Amino acid sequence: MKPVTLVICFLGVLGVSLAASTYTTQYDNIDIDSVLNNDRVYKRYYDCLTNKGKCTAEGKELKDALKTGCSKCTDKQKQGLEKVVKFLKTNKPKDFDELARLYDPNGEFRKRYSAEASKKGIKL
Repeated sequence: MKPVTLVICFLGVLGVSLAASTYTTQYDNIDIDSVLNNDRVYKRYYDCLTNKGKCTAEGKELKDALKTGCSKCTDKQKQGLEKVVKFLKTNKPKDFDELARLYDPNGEFRKRYSAEASKKGIKL
């Protein structure tokens, strides 16, 4: 998926099952807004993803999901992803850029999904 992948994985797929055909749905009903607006929780995951802090087991699996472009995300997780990407692009553009640099260094996901993101009001 897009660098936006961060989001689904970041907030909706904390317990990724690497052997499954899709990520776990265990966290699909979390309140994404409350996570994004909780600086402490946000920072722990951001630091994990950017290799600046310790990762929980979920964080380690999340990193792997980002590397694969969230290829096993469900539709609901993709919707959560859109919400997170919009938040990051609007409120934390430097964080978005850093995550994109780490997980989409060649711009592959941006190229592949920019038209689709644009339709949803997201400029990658």
